[in-house]
Amino acid sequence: MSKTVTNNLVDRDAAAFFHQESSSPCISALRGAQGIWLEDMDGRRFIDLHGNTVHHIGHRHPEVVAALKRQLETLPFSPRRFTNEPAVALAEKLLARWPGAPAKVLFATGGSDAIEIALKLARVATGRHETISLEGSYHGHGFGAFGLSEARPDARLGPLLPGRRHATGYWAEGGAERMLEDMRRAFAQSEGGIAAVIAEPIRSNCHVPPEGLWQEVRRLCDQHGALLIFDEIPSGLGKTGRFFAFEHVGVAPDAVVLSKGLGGGILPIAAVIADARLNVAPELDLGHYTHEKNPLTALAALTTIEIIERDGLVERAAELEKQIMARIAKVARRAPSIVGARGRGLLLAVEFDPAACDMTAGPEFTASLVSACMAEGLSTTDKGCASVGFSLPMTVTDAELDIVFERLERAAAAVQSSSLAPTQENGPSGAERRSS
Repeated sequence: MSKTVTNNLVDRDAAAFFHQESSSPCISALRGAQGIWLEDMDGRRFIDLHGNTVHHIGHRHPEVVAALKRQLETLPFSPRRFTNEPAVALAEKLLARWPGAPAKVLFATGGSDAIEIALKLARVATGRHETISLEGSYHGHGFGAFGLSEARPDARLGPLLPGRRHATGYWAEGGAERMLEDMRRAFAQSEGGIAAVIAEPIRSNCHVPPEGLWQEVRRLCDQHGALLIFDEIPSGLGKTGRFFAFEHVGVAPDAVVLSKGLGGGILPIAAVIADARLNVAPELDLGHYTHEKNPLTALAALTTIEIIERDGLVERAAELEKQIMARIAKVARRAPSIVGARGRGLLLAVEFDPAACDMTAGPEFTASLVSACMAEGLSTTDKGCASVGFSLPMTVTDAELDIVFERLERAAAAVQSSSLAPTQENGPSGAERRSS
């Protein structure tokens, strides 16, 4: 039997690329994407519940595509030390949305680079280099950003940046109190002082922090002269029902990092917005990238924000959260394998009960959930133990949402009745990574 076009391309991909746990070998090959839909090389269509969290306004939004085509005809690239209208307009647009004290921006080509720009700002502003981040978080794959995620990454990578201190994540059992205690201990034990606390205000795996947690972290930072940096790479730009996710937690950071959805799901771009008082090292190149002020990427971001504002998509995400939570609770009454959902806005995860499927909690069960969803045409990823992502574009229609729920209920019934085993054909079983 001959291979399908999709499988043939997957095989060629596996032969050409270095293999990585969360992305290669690939599970399928795509030829098209539009709105909430993905289409593989054999014409099978999937609803995208993952999208690497870049599809805030859906895939291949026609207005972004049209704007980029126009820009290609005039100024597709701007050499550094020159500026251009899209870059300046994007900076002004972001600063106009900033709810805190006067701020400034820097752009980069990806979230990992932007995290490291924020680290540099914190270092030069405080004269310190140590950081506190949350164990099990994810902030990128640069040697600086990656070290923030785990206290003890794979030893084969060798030493990462010194001065990294890790606190228990608030999503762990008893995590909020343990997190604050770990942070207090880190501040007390640091001889040179902490430059910054770096964390996601709402984690990308959709765990919502308890009330008052970030206010106490803000107080600790102020007490010890450290900066608070929020990573909103997956959660910003309205995805949670507020333009900035930190607006949910009642705390203003000293800096925030945006990326992923900022490029309209088409081009890579990231932004650091930070308190203007951190503008203390004009003699240093803290973010001098070749494509720092690329007019194409900047225009993609500017157009994306304009669409979000014009179409009321932030408000749409907040309203859809209520609808989806209620509908998942209704489905759960018919499908015992579903427990409920967590998250804010459209940054959501659906939680399942392994016992209802005669399985135990763990990677095998979660991979089975992903497989069952893929078999029903729902492309998703694991979001930790016994849960999968339910992250739709803010442009999803009511009719499309009905289709999503029909497929979700069938997937829940399938995993409950047959305890599907994960396969390379159906879905990944790798570790949760928001970059996957």
